[in-house]
Amino acid sequence: MKDINEVIQQMPVEVYERLVSAVELGKWEDGSVLTDEQRASTQQVVMLYQAKKLHQTDHFTIGQEGQINELSKAQLKKQFKAQPDDVADFKGESIAAFKNEEL
Repeated sequence: MKDINEVIQQMPVEVYERLVSAVELGKWEDGSVLTDEQRASTQQVVMLYQAKKLHQTDHFTIGQEGQINELSKAQLKKQFKAQPDDVADFKGESIAAFKNEEL
């Protein structure tokens, strides 16, 4: 039997994304509802995957050492201002404009 850490290390990102979706929606892709036990277990696997493989520092994620990352508003603003150059810069141009009656 495999250790949970080994399972996490070998888990494809597609499986992780399906698990995240199941936790968020409360149901599997086929539409069947997760039991409370399934949802709790799936959420634990998602958190472990985030901690072990994603190395995220986003607001309310699990860090590599198992700690909860909870960034302040100031830290989040600073992080968003420091976006890489590949983020679209529209230089004040509109992406789309709609009239109220069109919505």
